[in-house]
Amino acid sequence: MEAGGQAAKSAPRQLLSGDEAVALAALDAGVALGTGYPGTPSTEILESFDALGGRAQWAPNEKVALEVGLGAAFAGARVLVTMKHVGVNVAADPLFTAAYTGVSGALVLISADDPGMASSQNEQDNRRYAVAAGLPMLEPSDSQDAYDFLVAAMALSERVKLPVMMRMTTRVCHSKTLVERRGGLPPAKAPTYERDIPARVMVPGYARPAHRKLRTRLAEVQKEHERSPLNLWKKGDPKLGIVTHGITWEHVQEAAPGASAFRVGTSWPLPVERLRQFAASVERCLVVEEGDPVLVEQLRAAGIPVEGKPEMYRFGELSVERVKRIVAGDTSPEPPPLKATPPRLCDACPYHPVYDTLRRLDCIVAGDIGCYTLGVMEPYRAMDTCVAMGASMGVGLGLRHVLPEAQARRVVSIIGDSTFVHSGINGMVEMVYNPPSTGHVVIVLDNGTTAMTGQQEHPGTGRTLDHDATGKFSIEGFARACGLQAVDVVDPVADPGGFEALLKQRLAGGQLSLIVARRPCILAAADIRKFEKVNAEKAAAGCRTCGASDEVAISSGLTVLDGRKGKA
Repeated sequence: MEAGGQAAKSAPRQLLSGDEAVALAALDAGVALGTGYPGTPSTEILESFDALGGRAQWAPNEKVALEVGLGAAFAGARVLVTMKHVGVNVAADPLFTAAYTGVSGALVLISADDPGMASSQNEQDNRRYAVAAGLPMLEPSDSQDAYDFLVAAMALSERVKLPVMMRMTTRVCHSKTLVERRGGLPPAKAPTYERDIPARVMVPGYARPAHRKLRTRLAEVQKEHERSPLNLWKKGDPKLGIVTHGITWEHVQEAAPGASAFRVGTSWPLPVERLRQFAASVERCLVVEEGDPVLVEQLRAAGIPVEGKPEMYRFGELSVERVKRIVAGDTSPEPPPLKATPPRLCDACPYHPVYDTLRRLDCIVAGDIGCYTLGVMEPYRAMDTCVAMGASMGVGLGLRHVLPEAQARRVVSIIGDSTFVHSGINGMVEMVYNPPSTGHVVIVLDNGTTAMTGQQEHPGTGRTLDHDATGKFSIEGFARACGLQAVDVVDPVADPGGFEALLKQRLAGGQLSLIVARRPCILAAADIRKFEKVNAEKAAAGCRTCGASDEVAISSGLTVLDGRKGKA
């Protein structure tokens, strides 16, 4: 793996997306491991890193990804962990404590936020996570920034021994701009483990001094950020000064080209004194930020008089036209957005007979996050709740616990195969531990891939990020190991009548039951066949590390297999 050098410095500029630029920077920065969970708009980072020759892998969920990354960083490695904004919610537990433990190497966590909810269930602003967790955060504005900031974040993390967050947004992740390779970082030291119990074991006696140490480190980072070249001060008309960040910097350049402007690249800790100087240099200081009024709140708390945007501009992405309206103080109704064709299930999607059956049986459906969420659209309207990944299990159980029996027996939890592995497992454990009196029915829609984000692999496919064979988790094996007696695997396309009869039987039976509706995604089926053929050929050729996958599922006999070694 190349880590800087003349080859990188002399390379021609490339037209890259922000995600691709981060992957290239990770390569040049000598990242030893990239891990994460696929989620738009972050998915392409690890896929691109893998294509460039980096070591990249998908984790079952974001919490596990961060924990794996943290372990590698404890050993002195440089690590990249990627996820979308809602994934940080899943990873928040280790994230907050990682600020106390610090790292020996370097760890950068990418939070890919989605203002406007192009493909998400909310538009939370994860700048607030940096403040709450007490971790430095950088925020690029374009692809060149994405490259430069990733290298800078790795260097900062390695220097101050803290994880560093880098916040990107959908436009920065997916828009393409020219990128010049800068040379990366010097090679990292070889990973090794050095025992440091007070720094790594966060019992209260060690955590209290660790918190004080964290705040001291952040004060040092604050001083660095005051002089950081990642913050840009453009001097212009002193009558108007605009403080901005991220992609909004690009909009401001076009919407108010003559204004003075300050681009905040170090989102946290904020370069307060430089911003104080900037505000004092202009007559009107306006903060134009996408999402929550994070900068406004911090600047006003520091006693810096600034003007924020009207509340109506808190929602959705900003644009050049919206920034012009903000600058002008225009709060008149905005033009309605262009009508778009609503998304729907693919015509050959294997979920059609499932949702047709759920609709005709008038089921109360606790839904989940994935392609199958589109079952809420016409003509089925066969989904009643959708909260977060894995929530279908708990929500369905909650409904079962309190509804009158006639209604409770209509409740079904529906979840995808990747989502089940991500965060449905605990829901099944809850179902066994606190079973409703009417039982419960869980349907796993297993299409053999993480379809919504672009057909990525997951532990249930038995293939790694680059499609090599590995250990395979069995959903039905896990259910049997949990104690479920009613476990069925069906193909709803091949036998829709059989699926309907089975569902009726399970709804009426009062048992805890699992139905795995298994049929490959129509968009991924050809690739799946190709990957399986290649892996079978490797196995036949005697490739010990990439042969046909064994199930690391916990079977009804409670046997756990090592998929790589083939040993119980």
